[in-house]
Amino acid sequence: MKISPIKNMSINEPLKPLTKIRVLIVDDSSVMRRIIMSALLKDPEIEVVGTSADGIEAIADIKRIKPDLVTLDIEMPKMDGISALKEIRTFDHKLPIVMFSSLTQRGADATIEALTCGASDYVGKPANVSDVNEAYKILEDTLIPKIKALCAKVAMGAATKIKSERTENAAPSATRIASAARSPRGVEALCIGVSTGGPAALMYLFETWKAPLSVPIFIVQHMPPEFPALLAKRLTNIGVMPIAEPTDGQEALPGHAYIAPGGMHMAVARSGSKVTLSLNDAPPENSCRPAVDVLFRSAAQVYGGGLLALVLTGMGSDGLKGATAISQAGGQILAQDEESSVVWGMPGAVVGAGLANQVLPLDKIPDEILLRLQKK
Repeated sequence: MKISPIKNMSINEPLKPLTKIRVLIVDDSSVMRRIIMSALLKDPEIEVVGTSADGIEAIADIKRIKPDLVTLDIEMPKMDGISALKEIRTFDHKLPIVMFSSLTQRGADATIEALTCGASDYVGKPANVSDVNEAYKILEDTLIPKIKALCAKVAMGAATKIKSERTENAAPSATRIASAARSPRGVEALCIGVSTGGPAALMYLFETWKAPLSVPIFIVQHMPPEFPALLAKRLTNIGVMPIAEPTDGQEALPGHAYIAPGGMHMAVARSGSKVTLSLNDAPPENSCRPAVDVLFRSAAQVYGGGLLALVLTGMGSDGLKGATAISQAGGQILAQDEESSVVWGMPGAVVGAGLANQVLPLDKIPDEILLRLQKK
């Protein structure tokens, strides 16, 4: 039996905020601090409770002010943003932290390091701060939605308790496994869909596995161009499996992981006895390219009941339609639980639709995947 849909609520339906989101701004540029503050203060649901000029000040201010969220610049004197992030995570694992980085190769490298070290999300700094109106628009379009998504529980205030109680009452325990039609050969492939909070979650998975998996792994992580290749390099370095962006038409091999390039959809197809990967620049789905739905749909057609899918932390509902196709094909679906997710949008949508065969905290997922790979 599959997990029943959560009744009388929509996973992605926002509740009216009861308290403002308290934000601490950390940036060594006084001009940038003023721009960020002005942009945030235009939103009635957000208040700026302080500013810090470097990492050392930020750590002290976080302990003193206890903000709901921190925007953290990467390049700063005295203590840079990466060093500050690592220090913050030694005493606060849950605080949402949005990194600010320049959209350069150096900035991309630093951003990937931050995301794999526990940053919640990132925003590219406006390139032209002299055009204040343009800078405001960039922040309003990119930063504010991320702040609200990351701080949904804070903004809901007392309503959060109601939502949690509804979820707890409606969803079975994480140990309840739904029956699913399985291929006689067992699991033949693993597909992973992930977005906000994904790099750190993927780092945990690949660092935990001590031997290459017996099947190919396909990953869609919402990221712009250049970022997936940098993430793949870090995942390869900390784990035991090679992870890379594939080329169009490349054969998928067991024990290898393939991550969709930024700006390109990734799908799989059967070619004789082989499974190959294809890349395309078709229109975005769910405002995403790459989209999890594209990968999931194609994998459901290729592997049917031999597919295991994993939906990890992420904003939005990308992967929901694809998960429906997987379920209809007899595949298995795992979803990360709300407590361990940075944002419970993508996995929450799958759970809410009754498609998840099991809902697990992140630290239980690597072993569960190994267990399912061993079953025939």
